[in-house]
Amino acid sequence: MLPAEPPQPPASVTAPVALVEAAPAAERPERMNRSAVLWVALAIFAQESVWNFYDAQVPAQLRQFVSSATVIGLIMGLDTGLGVIIQPWTGLISDRLARSRTGRWPIVVAGACVAAVPFALIPWATGLPMLMLCIFAFGLTANSFKGVTETLVSDYVAPQQRGRAQGFIKAGVSLTIIVSALISLLVVDHSLKAAFAIPPVLMVVMVALSYCFLGRRHPTALRREDTGTRTGTDTDTDTDQADPLSSPWAVLKDLVREPSRARLLLTAGIFCFAGMWAALRSLTTPYGTEVLGMTRGAAGGIALPGAIAFLVCVVPLAYLSHRLGELRMIRYGIALFVAGLLVGFAEPTPAFTAASVAIASIGYAVFSVNGLVALWGLAPNNRVLGAYTGLYTVASASGMALGPALLGATVDLTGWRYMFLNAAVLGAVTFAVFTLVARRAGRPLAATS
Repeated sequence: MLPAEPPQPPASVTAPVALVEAAPAAERPERMNRSAVLWVALAIFAQESVWNFYDAQVPAQLRQFVSSATVIGLIMGLDTGLGVIIQPWTGLISDRLARSRTGRWPIVVAGACVAAVPFALIPWATGLPMLMLCIFAFGLTANSFKGVTETLVSDYVAPQQRGRAQGFIKAGVSLTIIVSALISLLVVDHSLKAAFAIPPVLMVVMVALSYCFLGRRHPTALRREDTGTRTGTDTDTDTDQADPLSSPWAVLKDLVREPSRARLLLTAGIFCFAGMWAALRSLTTPYGTEVLGMTRGAAGGIALPGAIAFLVCVVPLAYLSHRLGELRMIRYGIALFVAGLLVGFAEPTPAFTAASVAIASIGYAVFSVNGLVALWGLAPNNRVLGAYTGLYTVASASGMALGPALLGATVDLTGWRYMFLNAAVLGAVTFAVFTLVARRAGRPLAATS
């Protein structure tokens, strides 16, 4: 049985925000349900394994029918566009299901089973129209449950423990890159059809296992939330607040009209930081060839120390965030991210550049653990957490789509030698946004209304 949460104050515009910003460890005594985290992590690991293999192998599949790299890039961005449209809606639908006996699981299980079919059919496509149909069908169905799966954390883990839970989950997700690489190395050259069949089969099996172990606990999780976190008056208040948020447009309107603008600013900060991270990942290899004189393969290996640093540090950083508060840690992470970029700019050598990327990766790990948890903390009530997960995905995906182009534009203006400095300046803007979020989050309700 899940442990009971300590009583919390009534929901308001700023009450959850204050808890996100900083709360002493003594006020967060509840133990994290590690078995629940394990099974949620398994479900997220399953879907991310499919997405990583998709990103690694579908461009090569498109090359059989399309010669233009620009067109291939646009097609690969199709899933991001679909996610922007679909995920807020499915997140809101999952919020309505969250308090039912089955919870969000019907969307996750059905979505995984349906998405597995077009994914497995990709290597069977004999022409571009059929391949595009498979890509579109996969993007549509996979995006329908992607954000919902990530929201499962909020159903089984107490609010005070979600940051720590995200640390374990992100560590597991980082391993999906290794899984995707192993399938590519060991299977693709022998049988492309088998290679495309393995990830969706793993996804369906792992999601089914997660449902078997967690789905039956959902009624218990609901009783814990209803009886342990709110009084009857608070629950009524939540119900009243949830009714107006009946569509993504209503959620967006509430986001914009919220007096302190803390939620809107946090969404903007997520957009900025995700964009800078995507830009750094995308342009480091050409930076290595243009500035450091490295070969393409050697330049691509610059990111390896960063990947190792992320994997090693993400869980300890989650525990530290549990003590210091999510927003505070995000600001520390951005500061570390900027510092790492300045190291790379100061000494343009392969060793210093690799160290620079590793430092920046640790800074990004802080954001990766805390970004979604911080946004959940600002949500008006627990009934819209799925919709807010969708907002997080939209903001981060949009940033990742536009960030490389923005940093690339600065490189065109100043030259490759100044890429790390340009990124540091943009990172400083992101730091300013999160500092403003923290200040707005700390204001009392009377000051913002």
